Amino acid sequence: MESQLIIFDLDGTLIDSRADLAAGVNHMRAHYGLDALPLETVCGYIGNGVRKLVERSIQDADVDVDEALQINKDYYFSHLTVHTRLYDGVENGLNALIDAGHKIAILTNKPGEPSREIMKAFGLDHLFAAIIGGGDVPNLKPEPDGVFQCLEISGVEKSRAWMVGDHYTDLAVGENAGIRNVLVEYGFGEAKGYKPNEQFASFRDLVSYFV
Repeated sequence: MESQLIIFDLDGTLIDSRADLAAGVNHMRAHYGLDALPLETVCGYIGNGVRKLVERSIQDADVDVDEALQINKDYYFSHLTVHTRLYDGVENGLNALIDAGHKIAILTNKPGEPSREIMKAFGLDHLFAAIIGGGDVPNLKPEPDGVFQCLEISGVEKSRAWMVGDHYTDLAVGENAGIRNVLVEYGFGEAKGYKPNEQFASFRDLVSYFV
């Protein structure tokens, strides 16, 4: 296959970060004397950026959102990889994509700094042409700002670019930016009726398609 730019979502696509995200939320809730939320409840709140995660996680309480957001960030940013793991096949798969001549990038609604720190912790940050998160561009997914930034940095045309993710925001940002999109089925997001160009049950299946 001709060289492509493959832009990956992070949470639910490259990494399983559910336990650490839930720990951050429940640390924040404990500060206000609130009961811990189940993991599955927190998972349903993920995907639209950290502020939305916090707002949804304290919707049963009368607390200051900005203060709660800072409490969550302070804890989570210092506990990024306690339980977080790469999904099966990701490390070898990313290297295989590079070896096949493709370029890769990350576009996530997680803030940019911790996103880069997580990839650095796994020793993979050097593989990516760009790692773009919340705060690095004016608007979060599904607005196309981040895709356009990835295209500009990598020097790849739209016709050779893909957005890969587990959530409807990933499929929507691909559509909004005019590039093809891929849904991975193993993550914790939901497609919400969006139809991907391609769909894969595992990361290895995705890599096989491109390699």
